[in-house]
Amino acid sequence: MNEVVTFSLVALLLVISPGPNGVLMLKTMASQPKSAALINLIGIACATFMHGGFSIFGLSALVMQSAELFMVIKLLGAAYLFYIGFKALYSSFKKAKKSALHRPQETIAKAGLAKKSMRHHGFMRCFNEGFLTQLLNPKVSMFYLAAFPQFIHFDQQHVTAAFLLVGIHAFLIVSWFSLLIVLVDKLKGLQQRQGSWLNLWTERLSGAVMIYFSFLIVTQK
Repeated sequence: MNEVVTFSLVALLLVISPGPNGVLMLKTMASQPKSAALINLIGIACATFMHGGFSIFGLSALVMQSAELFMVIKLLGAAYLFYIGFKALYSSFKKAKKSALHRPQETIAKAGLAKKSMRHHGFMRCFNEGFLTQLLNPKVSMFYLAAFPQFIHFDQQHVTAAFLLVGIHAFLIVSWFSLLIVLVDKLKGLQQRQGSWLNLWTERLSGAVMIYFSFLIVTQK
């Protein structure tokens, strides 16, 4: 029981510390409906179980022994964060350029079409964003490479207990970011009565932070 409590506290600190997942949520909430951020969150939770599976079944040990393989993972993660950040910046400036050409009625109509498009085409895109951001997140990778094995026993009888710990981590992720989504959605609702400038600047700031994280990942030892 003490191990479960200790793991939960360590995992909670990992979840609430600033990182790519939080920036992704802010970026998504700034430009898309709340449902898109919730789909991001599903992807993040699924990737967390994949990290746990890699660690439990020994694949993390192979990565730990190969500096070259871990560097490849770091570079992939950095490249993906840079791509998301650049896409957010590009999208925000594109929206700002077009917004002056649309009357409020047209903007409302476009929002309705965006929600419909989200239902038909956006699920996998949002899921993949969350999944890949978490899967390629070096902070989470290092947690499951170095810290997580200290809490588990590598034998068949303890596989279920090990996945229970992963489930606790995923539950903390879902709980924390669900709270964040609700709070941001409330602020977004208040802001929409006064214009869309805050959404644009939130998207731009999120994109810039994503790009910053990508450089940080490449340069950190």
